[in-house]
Amino acid sequence: MKLLTLSSPHTTRSFSTADVMRLVILALIPGIIALTYFFGPGHLIQIFIAATTAIVAEAGILKLRKRPIGFYLKDYSALLTAILLAISLPPYAPYWVTIVASGFAIIVAKHLYGGLGQNPFNPAMIGFALVLVSFPVPMTTSWSAPSELLENGISLSEALTVIFSSRESIDAFTMATPLDEYKHLVAISTADEILANPLFKGTEQSQILLGWEWVSAGFLLGGLFLLWKKIFTWHIPVSLLVSLILCSSIFGWDSDTNVPLTLHILGGATMLGAFFIATDPVTASTTHLGKLIYGAGIGILIYVIRTWGSYPDAVAFAVLLMNFAAPFIDQYTQPRTYGHKKAVRGLAKKD
Repeated sequence: MKLLTLSSPHTTRSFSTADVMRLVILALIPGIIALTYFFGPGHLIQIFIAATTAIVAEAGILKLRKRPIGFYLKDYSALLTAILLAISLPPYAPYWVTIVASGFAIIVAKHLYGGLGQNPFNPAMIGFALVLVSFPVPMTTSWSAPSELLENGISLSEALTVIFSSRESIDAFTMATPLDEYKHLVAISTADEILANPLFKGTEQSQILLGWEWVSAGFLLGGLFLLWKKIFTWHIPVSLLVSLILCSSIFGWDSDTNVPLTLHILGGATMLGAFFIATDPVTASTTHLGKLIYGAGIGILIYVIRTWGSYPDAVAFAVLLMNFAAPFIDQYTQPRTYGHKKAVRGLAKKD
């Protein structure tokens, strides 16, 4: 006789580390497709370089630490770090910049602290910040012009040539990012004059970027997919975007003197940062109230650094600064424990 096993109780298997990493990589695909379509194959080449470097570095360190190499490589954490790093880097940065960034992210930012789950700072952003500070010229002159502005686009052979050998022809298809362009021109030009630049389309009231808005939409779509799969909660991305929007609306309402809100949201790595970088479960705050504070802090820092700092995008530095604060935030935002009248927060009192 056949027995029915449909009644409760039953348990459901939670996501493993490898499951989560695979889902995040899958969610990045729409943004990567948009990057490739609008800016050429540079980011795909950077992903290959960064992933190869990360996997080799991970295997080497695991060997030195006498840990099972296959077991840890199968969690896909090194691959995800490499992809996040590669799509944050300029698409036509020299290959050695990507190798240095990826190797440092895995060896120092991840394994120096004990490996996955022990690192206090986001490894991809540590690698990005290192090469941005160390090699500012290739990191600021290797961004691709939108394919729409190029007569024949950027071929795979041209991209490989620029990344691996000759840099002579790079000026033919590179330019500053919209954020960088607007920030440097706003001091000497009006908004109408800046928006006449071929990098922008539309008017001050209806500003549309050449490709960047679709890249942001791709990462937003991937982020919403992860929210639907409950990989992370809404607290960090929502508080980050709300705080950035409020700062831009309050302090940057005049587009003749400040970068407009549209550029802050769609013209850089804001969506990538909000849904894929700030939500890193290892380095972010873990309490609900803490996540709101953590995300808001990142949004405020992004605006401050973009407006008054030297780095136009600022997502990496904002995230790393709030990584510093995450343990402190968690210490003072603990929820009430069941059976207690109030939450125990802050440093425990000594008897």
